[in-house]
Amino acid sequence: MSKFFSKRFSRHLLAALILVSACVAGPARAQDAAAPFDGELQRLAEILGTLHYLRGICGTNEGLKWRNEMQALVDAETPSGERRARMIAGFNRGYNGFQQTYRTCTPAASIAIRRYIEEGSKISRDLTARYAN
Repeated sequence: MSKFFSKRFSRHLLAALILVSACVAGPARAQDAAAPFDGELQRLAEILGTLHYLRGICGTNEGLKWRNEMQALVDAETPSGERRARMIAGFNRGYNGFQQTYRTCTPAASIAIRRYIEEGSKISRDLTARYAN
């Protein structure tokens, strides 16, 4: 997996984080009220969990990069209660789902990495396009 896809995804994720932060800084929401982009955030969290696991077994030497990206997403959104629990559960679901399937890096795991990076980039771009002022 090339670093190009990883860097591009990270740039899109950063843009989405900034956007989410701006949306959160707007009118206050009820503590556990769903944001219109919660579904996308939960899917993004699941993708980050998947990448955290798969990139680790495929020897990319990224360490905690994808976990840190998830932490940055949580920090930007600052969800509480059930919203926070759902985001974290998504990350864990992505990680655990692939941990049960892959023990070593395989060609299928490499394809999955590429597809998840592409999907994560698309979600980040769509969030930015849809919710940017």
